[in-house]
Amino acid sequence: MDNLTIHHSFLPHHDAEASLAFYRDILGFEVRNDVGYNDMRWITVGPAGQPDTSIVLQPPAPPGCGITDSERDTIVEMMAKGTFAALHLATPDLDATFERLQASDAEVVQEPTDQPYGVRDCAFRDPAGNLIRIQQLAA
Repeated sequence: MDNLTIHHSFLPHHDAEASLAFYRDILGFEVRNDVGYNDMRWITVGPAGQPDTSIVLQPPAPPGCGITDSERDTIVEMMAKGTFAALHLATPDLDATFERLQASDAEVVQEPTDQPYGVRDCAFRDPAGNLIRIQQLAA
């Protein structure tokens, strides 16, 4: 069986600088790549100590991707509602992470909560509206 790993995952943004500031300055991710490509900016970030796992921050519908203006508008509307993309993270100290993010003025969606399906987590939105859930790692 192949030993598959997650290498890149993609999240949309509508403001490259705001997204970069959130993932770099608030979440503490490393900037792995920040380059222009045609009419877009390709930004890759990832958690320190996990060099093989990256998140690519990109426009919601890169030029030339073959979607209509109406489809692009729908994506932007879904992003604003937090229903287009999500990222799930984990931490050994959920309460400390929540307090740090709340103090940064990140948009809180849910305070740390014991979920009925067996996890304790909280949720925020990034500047593009993407839902960021953070789960307590099991001891």
